[in-house]
Amino acid sequence: MAEKETWLLDRVKRPADLRQLDKGNLPQLAAELRAEMIDAVSVTGGHLGAGLGVVELTVALHYVFDTPDDRLIWDVGHQAYPHKILTERRDRIRTLRQGGGLSGFTKRAESIYDPFGAGHSSTSISAGLGMAAARDLAGKDNNVVAVIGDGAMSAGMAFEAMNNAGAMDSRMVVILNDNDMSIAPPVGAMSAYLARILSGKTYRSFRRLLKDLSRHLPESLQEKARQMEEYTRGFMTGGTLFEEMGFYYVGPIDGHNLDHLLPVLENVKKMQNGPVLVHVVTKKGHGYGPAEASDDKYHGVSKFNVVTGEQVKATPSAPSYTGVFAETLMDEAARDDKIVAITAAMPSGTGLDKFAQKYPERCYDVGIAEQHAVTFAAGLAIEGFKPFAAIYSTFLQRAYDQVVHDVAVQNLPVRFAIDRAGLVGADGSTHAGSFDNAYLGTLPNMVMMAAADEAELKHMVATQVAFSEHPSALRYPRGEGVGVELPAHGEVLKIGKGRIIREGGRICLLSYGTRLEQARLAADQLDAQGFRTSVVDARFMKPLDEELILRLACEHEILLTLEEGAIGGFGSHVMHMLAENGQLEGGLKCRSLVLPDSFIDQDKPDAMYDAAGLNAAQIIETVRALLGTDGAQIENITPKAGA
Repeated sequence: MAEKETWLLDRVKRPADLRQLDKGNLPQLAAELRAEMIDAVSVTGGHLGAGLGVVELTVALHYVFDTPDDRLIWDVGHQAYPHKILTERRDRIRTLRQGGGLSGFTKRAESIYDPFGAGHSSTSISAGLGMAAARDLAGKDNNVVAVIGDGAMSAGMAFEAMNNAGAMDSRMVVILNDNDMSIAPPVGAMSAYLARILSGKTYRSFRRLLKDLSRHLPESLQEKARQMEEYTRGFMTGGTLFEEMGFYYVGPIDGHNLDHLLPVLENVKKMQNGPVLVHVVTKKGHGYGPAEASDDKYHGVSKFNVVTGEQVKATPSAPSYTGVFAETLMDEAARDDKIVAITAAMPSGTGLDKFAQKYPERCYDVGIAEQHAVTFAAGLAIEGFKPFAAIYSTFLQRAYDQVVHDVAVQNLPVRFAIDRAGLVGADGSTHAGSFDNAYLGTLPNMVMMAAADEAELKHMVATQVAFSEHPSALRYPRGEGVGVELPAHGEVLKIGKGRIIREGGRICLLSYGTRLEQARLAADQLDAQGFRTSVVDARFMKPLDEELILRLACEHEILLTLEEGAIGGFGSHVMHMLAENGQLEGGLKCRSLVLPDSFIDQDKPDAMYDAAGLNAAQIIETVRALLGTDGAQIENITPKAGA
């Protein structure tokens, strides 16, 4: 390849520049784009494999379609890094997932080339169909293209959208990026030839002619002719399912071969009637040896050495919460054969990959289908099993109706293990676990607990195993614990009872979750400045330890609640209970420290909690304001790494 200063990529600031190149130059541009992406992600970390797999597809789409007037929607956003480089963001690509930098996902506020923000999967076809309908209503003629992976296609929402699109007969293009070879056999010259023929004007005109002729046949023969044409073509190409849903199917084609991609996309662009699905087969990590050899490890990466592929891993000072959860669940499962585990396409993210290795017959990965996962767990619970549905807080939002109707209303003892509670760092606002305290806290029958440290997590998993009267939810954050000594086995806690960490006199910090460490740091500083401070771990949000909290309210002048969640959660429940008991009518000063009523962009977790006002320094500021001592100096506090 030529030296970097002569790269074609240097001439491409935006897709309009790309469309000025000769087609013969596009393979070189794709190679340069792949190298640029690898180099950038080696600096920032991020989602590598998916983006490498769509480099040629990205080049082809921007070359054929007139973006941004033509709408290009990327499902999830993991594969959108090459798209960002080609759409006026190359100069910022090394700020990816950093504070103040580019989002790791498509984001409307970031660029006109991102018509739809994507953090959760399986939304692109629905959004695209809405844009297509709006285009038709406005009398416009631009194209709408949605790119969706075969994993995202497993979600019910994608099929709901396809069913609707087929019924509406709206003109739009869906690109099915099949990167696991899960739908079609290996493709080559013959399938590329067939795709080119099937997407071409001659075949489509001939097909319409046959349909017109068939209308003159008796009704019984019309249907037979339609079925024969459809299933003959489906047998050759594999597209019968999509045809049944009203889509014109083209493919499969090699997603890394521009000679195959360009003519098919050009043909599809000319189609004027109905929705079209183009089946493109790609390989995750394509073009970078280490990622091709281990696409699971290179889906999401930390900083790495471009030459060797070796990732830079920080030496952990304590086990991760996810790891402690997985080890504890395996320990409990060894003594209780009724324990089963469920993940929604996140086995390694939730730690259940380890559980699956040890208990393969008791672990279920249901795919990107959180709604199904919850109701599936409900069915297991009815039959006497103890299902643990390990789902990120942000993804559990997608199954709220099932949590309400299929679990809580029926009072089924499904155990929710809610990973990634609170702010999550580089993945930003779309993946933050901000709302589960609020959205689960409104539900009758739901028992809710939050682990303050990794030892508490072990105790709470054991508590969930032993508790079968109601559904239960246990939340814990991403990342390392605080380094406490872990017990050999978890201890079953008494439901609805908190614990006093230290007794003070004037000020009480009542924490729910891992802000407890920051409460300790704040209490140390407040004590050093003469303010006697109690620190209490609530442990449970539902039911509250009313006896303990009422006593704290009577014995302290100031009561602060702390949580890694939005307004409407733990603090709101505490304040409501105190008000109901007349405790807010006297001299007690109460405040609830919660996540702000805004979405916080990606950054290092500690910086995000500073912005949220939930670190020790901000706790102290709140206390001193309530005491009327705003002017007193607050000493600098260095939070624990990873807090």
